[in-house]
Amino acid sequence: MDTTTGAVLPEDCIATIISYTSPRDACRDSLVSRIFGSAAGSDLVWKRFLPPDYQQIISESVSSGSSSSSSLNILSNKDLYFHLCDNPILIGNGNRVSKSH
Repeated sequence: MDTTTGAVLPEDCIATIISYTSPRDACRDSLVSRIFGSAAGSDLVWKRFLPPDYQQIISESVSSGSSSSSSLNILSNKDLYFHLCDNPILIGNGNRVSKSH
């Protein structure tokens, strides 16, 4: 382990720990150091903040302008989380709304 740069834990271990916090904490943690920034931005962390059925939600989404399900599939989990927070999507033939918070 490289303790001269402050990296006492491997990045994937830090990411796992951060994934048990909140999106707000993950964003704050990303400012601690480069390794924390990298760990806090990982898909492992942000997948835990998405709804468990987020892939089904995306596949059932009703296309509305630029928010088609195919464009959502290419986003990182972090970008998808913030996209869903800012842009709720219609699912179930437009009868329901899915939004992360």
